[in-house]
Amino acid sequence: MIIAIPVDEEKEAVCVSFGRTPYFLIHNTETQNTQTVENPAVAAQGGAGIQAAQFVVDTGANALITVRCGQNAADVFKAANLKIYKALSTSAEENIKALVEGKLDELTSFHAGFHGKA
Repeated sequence: MIIAIPVDEEKEAVCVSFGRTPYFLIHNTETQNTQTVENPAVAAQGGAGIQAAQFVVDTGANALITVRCGQNAADVFKAANLKIYKALSTSAEENIKALVEGKLDELTSFHAGFHGKA
């Protein structure tokens, strides 16, 4: 499974903003390979959530762990059959472990988005 997590500047804690997160941590549970990549949508004028969601899909991720997510981004994930999980803690590493152990719940409530507001 390939897991994507929006992470903050230190690249260890789950970022509360999905679309405008500075980085995404991408972890492959089979190879145990982890990489951190810049979010190309961080400075988007609008539609950052949709652009970030498409970027995550393009990484080949099967799952996303996040604090919250906008409806438009969630629609991108649903179309790609990518599961969205609610982060339990601020640690990206702890959330990966929790997902592998089946301890994370799917995120089912989505906000309308911030529409250009940082």
